[in-house]
Amino acid sequence: MVAQPDQLSPGQRVRVIAHIPKGDTYLKTSYEGKVRRFGQQKTGSWFAHAKDKKLWIDRLELEMDDGEIMVCNLDQLTRVETVEG
Repeated sequence: MVAQPDQLSPGQRVRVIAHIPKGDTYLKTSYEGKVRRFGQQKTGSWFAHAKDKKLWIDRLELEMDDGEIMVCNLDQLTRVETVEG
């Protein structure tokens, strides 16, 4: 199931599928982990007429199976699916 941002909660297991543009095609990568945190965060970039004069990005923080913490910047090409179990 493709998860909507309001459906993500800490402890939930998800799979992130990212499509990265490369020339005329896309590279596809995926990874799984448990949600630690999800929300919008400011970037260091300035963007006129945006909230607090900063560009805001959806960020998902995951804890991988080996304990590594991964921060994912989500865009229109990224899909987040819930994983059972």
